[in-house]
Amino acid sequence: MTYIVIYDGNCNLCSNLVQLLESLDKGDRFRYIPMQDERSLQKLQITPEDCELGMILIDGDRLEKRWQGSDAAEEIGRLLPGGEGFVTAYRSLPGLKWTGDRLYEQVRDRRYTLFGKRSQTYQSPYPADCSACQSGNL
Repeated sequence: MTYIVIYDGNCNLCSNLVQLLESLDKGDRFRYIPMQDERSLQKLQITPEDCELGMILIDGDRLEKRWQGSDAAEEIGRLLPGGEGFVTAYRSLPGLKWTGDRLYEQVRDRRYTLFGKRSQTYQSPYPADCSACQSGNL
């Protein structure tokens, strides 16, 4: 199963986290599209307003199944080897998920100020092929 990660390719934090995920996954489960790739996002029916709410994770087999923001980050963590136990514990501890969601929002809204903005959009060596996105096949 393949998942599509929509990330801010101009954000230093976002791009560095994508590079970390790339080094762990090697394109096996995750493929990537920067939020700046308007053509691919249109094929996935993702608007710029959608992107303002944070990263997006899409199930490549069921394009209508999506996670956004901190939920996307948690689902990526859950999908990594050994990650399910950590994410389950995180989600079950009282108040931790709520706190994590608020922290994500704060970082999302201040990411350029906190971590800087790249002069060039980061393009993953594991891009999602959206030529078949509308038909639901990747």
